[in-house]
Amino acid sequence: MTPNEEPRISVASVNIEEEMKTSYLDYAMSVIVGRALPDVRDGLKPVHRRALFAMSDLGLAHNKAYKKSARVVGDVIGKYHPHGDVAVYDTIVRMAQDFSMRYPLVDGQGNFGSVDGDPPAAMRYTEIRMAKITDEMLADLDKDTVEFGPNYDESMVEPLVLPARIPNLLVNGSSGIAVGMATNIPPHNLREIIDGLVMLIDSPESTVFDLMRVIKGPDFPTAGIIHGRRGIEEAYLHGRGILQVRGRAEVVPMERGSRDSIIISELPYMVNKARLVEKIAELVRDKKITGISEIRDESDRRGMRVVIELKRGEIGTVILNQLYKHTSMQTSFGIIMLALVNNQPRVMNIKTALSLFIAHRKDVVVRRTRFELRKAEERAHILEGLKIALDNLDAVIKLIRQATDPETARNGLMVNFGLSQLQAQAILDMRLQRLTGLERDKIIAEYKEILQTIERLRAVLASDSLVMGIIKEEFRVIRESYGDLRRTEIVDESADMSIEDLIAEEEVVITISHTGYIKRNPVTLYRSQKRGGKGKIGMETKEEDFVERLFSASTHDYLLFFTDRGRVYWLKVYQVPEAGRTARGKAIVNLINKAPDEQVTAVMPVREFSANTFVMMATSAGTVKRTALSAYSNPRVAGIIAVNLKEGDSLIGVSSTTGESDVLLATSDGMSIRFREDDVRDMGRTATGVRGVKLRNGDRVVGMEILAPDTTILSVTENGFGKRTNASEYRIQTRGGNGVINIKTTKRNGSVVGIISVDDTDELMMITSSGKILRMNVTDVSVIGRNTQGVKFLNVTEGDHVVSITKLAEKDDSALEDTSEEDAADVDSGQAVDPPEV
Repeated sequence: MTPNEEPRISVASVNIEEEMKTSYLDYAMSVIVGRALPDVRDGLKPVHRRALFAMSDLGLAHNKAYKKSARVVGDVIGKYHPHGDVAVYDTIVRMAQDFSMRYPLVDGQGNFGSVDGDPPAAMRYTEIRMAKITDEMLADLDKDTVEFGPNYDESMVEPLVLPARIPNLLVNGSSGIAVGMATNIPPHNLREIIDGLVMLIDSPESTVFDLMRVIKGPDFPTAGIIHGRRGIEEAYLHGRGILQVRGRAEVVPMERGSRDSIIISELPYMVNKARLVEKIAELVRDKKITGISEIRDESDRRGMRVVIELKRGEIGTVILNQLYKHTSMQTSFGIIMLALVNNQPRVMNIKTALSLFIAHRKDVVVRRTRFELRKAEERAHILEGLKIALDNLDAVIKLIRQATDPETARNGLMVNFGLSQLQAQAILDMRLQRLTGLERDKIIAEYKEILQTIERLRAVLASDSLVMGIIKEEFRVIRESYGDLRRTEIVDESADMSIEDLIAEEEVVITISHTGYIKRNPVTLYRSQKRGGKGKIGMETKEEDFVERLFSASTHDYLLFFTDRGRVYWLKVYQVPEAGRTARGKAIVNLINKAPDEQVTAVMPVREFSANTFVMMATSAGTVKRTALSAYSNPRVAGIIAVNLKEGDSLIGVSSTTGESDVLLATSDGMSIRFREDDVRDMGRTATGVRGVKLRNGDRVVGMEILAPDTTILSVTENGFGKRTNASEYRIQTRGGNGVINIKTTKRNGSVVGIISVDDTDELMMITSSGKILRMNVTDVSVIGRNTQGVKFLNVTEGDHVVSITKLAEKDDSALEDTSEEDAADVDSGQAVDPPEV
């Protein structure tokens, strides 16, 4: 290039998308491998490993003097970890906190923070050294047991992993957030993990469930209680799971007065005690928890003790459940067992994690044995030379005395006695005192001993079983030296906290009106009355409304609301508002999240979602479906599918069955069919169903009844006609046929609007399209045959017609007011009785 010639610049075209993708992946892997995730072998991230290695370099063993934390931090960032001193100090602080680490790796002197969230003192004030257990993490590091690599400026080397006799990944756990992934491994009990390792060595085919017999679950340094084993099982099987962890608290009576107090002695892992106390105070101030009179933190160096005094008459267990619900007294711990395996992130189950640690220990023991064998063979080689010199002592001494310089003496020894250079040099370096008889015996004894050592080390390298025996023995020593009792208790019960735990279980009466109002009242409101009583009004209704359903249930029971669109909505009984005896209650539409034009077809009270109970459904198009009640045990707020309806079809009837009942379907054209329930096979929740009755053009199903013995079927037509027929007149047929006549439909009486299974004690309500309501007793309706038109119930004006027929849930005994004195006394007795279930 001439002085006037401009330099040539080489320009390469790069696709920006590919460059961004490559650069980001390089950055992500750098974070994953170099900062955020622990290695499965020693359970340490690079910063932890470098801090411990720097302390080892400084000679800060557990039995040596402490050194200032700032000295260690300076060595770490200067030699191995060129990042901020605050991050390194925070790492060291956490390894010294007994409430963060199950087995702390650093022994600290000074203020290293507290469970209240107090910060540690500055690094210039605190002093540290390695904990005794950390010796086991670094043991044999000088015996070529692990690979070393250059530090950040290649001026020194550092271990890429520690030998780690302790299964640190599991006993101390780890947490970290990388790029696109995170790890959260809980701490465990050392004894249990060692027992699991030994089981896996003895029986490599052991399953996760076998390991769970000895490894019960996580063991947090702050103790607490794990509720349920399902999350543990999922984490140990698949590497991911969620634990419900509660603090330990008990309700105890106070020394003075008739009040109770709650004593909190343990907290869930990583919960800040001071913030917890503040949160409880906020809940009391905001009146979200009203039964607490005073909160005191009486914790000291002997242990944790938070006292919550309750007001007089408050139930301690209820307040405690409210604390579990609204505070961090109960937390979720999400387990993600993610660690680096061969520098690649991998989610693993408990067996894989233990197996990889055993493989690491095997590699360490084999490398250590090879190192010791090499050193033993080198020493044996030297001793062989010394032995030759002692056997030829006079000749050796004469040769050395005649030599002009050391090199001549060395070469003479090598030539005359067949020695190697190392052996010859060792003879020249030998002190004269080694020539005494006693010293000569020592050399011979050492040589014999070193030969035995070589034989033993070679046998170890030739046998996997001997290697595994050494590993097991090391595990046994670790277990006896550092193992302790489990702190965290595991209980079988596991249920998410719900408001149900805050509601006392009691029997109540649910009242539902025809126009869709619902409420609940204590069952004691309905007192027992004898014959002739006047009864008690359960709901004041408008003139056009009436009580359609009334049944008793527990506050912890469920209500299933089925709609004409084939959906089901789920409501707990305690979520139904309690109202006064004569109040209307609240509209159902305000309690469930249904569509505005969606109509509730049926309400089913359920105490338990049993697989032996079934739900029978019928649609207007003649389809029927039978599904196990247990299929509806997990609905969503927006409802779930109860039956898959075809376009234009609607759900018209829902009933619970035992699986052995008879089903009756009735159509608007006056046809009906009776068939055995088991003709309809059990189907899934989202199934469409099968044909129940074959319909003629324009016909539709208007009613479904589950028949009981000795019952009668009431049929009503749109022009106000109706009749009762004994159920025995409806013979059992095969599902899907045309059926038989239920009632003759003509222009005079019109089409059928509904059927009901009734007995002589029932009262009926008929509603017309104009809003007229007729109330009548079932006994006023004659029992006649199927093939008839029925009798007139109601005079329907032109343009009006009957739209529905239903039973009245409440009985009106006002006509029987003439009671005896004995009966009158019974009315005021206040004796509680369950109302009839309808």
